[in-house]
Amino acid sequence: MNIDQEITLNRDTLATVIPAGEEHMIPAGTVVTISQALGGAVTVRTAEGLYRIPGKDWDALGAELKAYLNETATQSTQEESDQPFSETAVWDALKQCFDPEIPLNIVDLGLIYDLQISEPNESGTYQVNIKMTLTAQGCGMGPVIAEDAKNQIESIPHVESAEVSIIWDPPWNPHMISEPGRKQLGLE
Repeated sequence: MNIDQEITLNRDTLATVIPAGEEHMIPAGTVVTISQALGGAVTVRTAEGLYRIPGKDWDALGAELKAYLNETATQSTQEESDQPFSETAVWDALKQCFDPEIPLNIVDLGLIYDLQISEPNESGTYQVNIKMTLTAQGCGMGPVIAEDAKNQIESIPHVESAEVSIIWDPPWNPHMISEPGRKQLGLE
């Protein structure tokens, strides 16, 4: 898919304002430019600003683009479901969550501070607890990103539940970006 591709929305679309985190209706006929399509969401730019469109509303972008995005999301989910449960599976799931403004997953961005996995319960399922931060305090996208992380983790077979807490200590800084993340962003 082409980044910076212009598309005209074919219906009114409820989207999340970036970085405020508030919902906003973008009217049908609005021309949007796709700035990133990663981790089950699309970030678009309009004349008014940046918005995040969730997977359930991809039809507003047109049938062809929706099919492409669904296929991409399904492939990564199928690859993950073939793996047995492990801590690596949780980290891999978290790598499917992306900052809506920075084209980098939340693991390589350095936002995950702690990951705890319970012992399996009687039914052989696990509980996962995550502590994460954001690139800026007061970012309204925090609950959205945390919910993405929770949903990704809970989609792993044998995970009963996940809890994602946002913390601020220590404050995030760009030095927390992983080596692969630095390379991807061209910071090397």
